[in-house]
Amino acid sequence: MVQQVFPTKSNLMATKRSLALAEQGYELMDRKRNILVREMMRLIDRAASIQDKISASYAEAYDALQRANITLGSVGEFTASVPVEHGLNIERRSVMGVELPTVTLDPSAPLGLYYGLESTNGLLDAAYLKFNEVKKLTVELAEVETSVIRLAEAIRKTQKRANALGNVQIPQMEATVKFIDDALSEKEREEFSRLKVIKNQKNK
Repeated sequence: MVQQVFPTKSNLMATKRSLALAEQGYELMDRKRNILVREMMRLIDRAASIQDKISASYAEAYDALQRANITLGSVGEFTASVPVEHGLNIERRSVMGVELPTVTLDPSAPLGLYYGLESTNGLLDAAYLKFNEVKKLTVELAEVETSVIRLAEAIRKTQKRANALGNVQIPQMEATVKFIDDALSEKEREEFSRLKVIKNQKNK
């Protein structure tokens, strides 16, 4: 589809400049999309690895908890003394303008045993440490999965803009350049023919 412009040399130059910018923009969008896709695929692989570790750690943690329950009876009163985690830190990093979270637990927070050691045993300690490991892995997984969601949304928007440039705006500008070029060439031919007729008439 040709944009409605008057076929002049100034309009031709302006349209060519716009076309060059649009082509440059398309290349940048395509490069951005490829970088984001690579980052997302890397994080998807990492998420799968973390999920496997969480599943294994949960299995070990529940096994240790079950054995602690067998030896100590219900351990609910002991686990109630473990404080709620408040040491979550969220920072941000940028990948091609996309803000991704970096989630960590406070490294300065001590890993203490908050229940009496005299009335418990090593099986409860093992269960506690395993669930603590699950907590760390869950924080890491939340960071990765949130990043994947944000990257997927950014890729969708980038693809939409690239499609608009590549399939609509650039073809329109190319058609407009051709239209103006053809119109100016036709005008030049007409002018040349007119001058030739005038010259022939003068010669006669």
